[in-house]
Amino acid sequence: MFRKFSIALLIFTLLLAGCSASSRNYNPSDQVGVVTEMMQVEAPAIAPMAEGEKGSYALDQTAASTERLVIKNGSLSMAVDDPLISRDNIARMAEAMGGFVVSADMYQQTLSNGIQVPQVSMTIRVPSERLDEALTTIKAETDQPIINENLNSQDVTAEYTDLNSRLINLQAAEKQLQEIMDDANRTEDVLAVYSQLVSVREQIELIKGQMKYYEQSADLSAISIQLIANAAMQPISIAGWQPGGVAKQALQSLIHALQSLANFAIRFLILYLPVLLIIFVPIALIIWGISSLVKRRRKSKKVPSTEPEA
Repeated sequence: MFRKFSIALLIFTLLLAGCSASSRNYNPSDQVGVVTEMMQVEAPAIAPMAEGEKGSYALDQTAASTERLVIKNGSLSMAVDDPLISRDNIARMAEAMGGFVVSADMYQQTLSNGIQVPQVSMTIRVPSERLDEALTTIKAETDQPIINENLNSQDVTAEYTDLNSRLINLQAAEKQLQEIMDDANRTEDVLAVYSQLVSVREQIELIKGQMKYYEQSADLSAISIQLIANAAMQPISIAGWQPGGVAKQALQSLIHALQSLANFAIRFLILYLPVLLIIFVPIALIIWGISSLVKRRRKSKKVPSTEPEA
């Protein structure tokens, strides 16, 4: 019995090493071949599931073709008359389509005239086959041009197939470990196998969770929506006159004038003033010297003679 247990435990250790390697650099055909040769365990193909049963994307390994698993998401940014009303309309639309609201945040934006208007940021999920219909319905909330629109898709078929293959191998290992534990007689043997069995089951649950996430993400597309009030996008207009635009232009002109004045002052102090000093200071000194010399000569001519008269 001990020899049988040791051999089985060695086989299981090699199996875990193979599963760990597959998570880093996985090749489905090589991994299944190694497990089949070492453990003589043939992983059965996953049978088609009944309608409505979870895991509808489980793959039949014997099938010639694989169903594609694609995650589609979208995002919209647009201006609406009332973001709060549009938020409620979009939430009702998502529920009517069989989806739901993931999150909805509202905050106030203060305009230049002091008026506060609401803005909404929300995320919804709708059935992926109705994604285009949902986007069209959301865009009907505004008569303004859409500010930003994005649609992206991600093919996760390869990742899902990898997870499915690893799940088959781990389930086979779980069955083998369960048989070994049932045949074990010694307490330490039972505890050792049980510890490995718990580890395998944890990996199985993690893989099932990842597969379920892929399935749900492919079934329900996410749409991120930014709703901005029209008042925040349009300038104030009175009978065709837009005082806000005129004030903005006047402010820009003032700033440009001050910038020009400041630029001239900087250039004058750094460039023009030193040049002027270099040019005019010597000239001023020469003129001052000549003027002083002329004055001294005039003074000397005006001095009366001190010689006595005959």
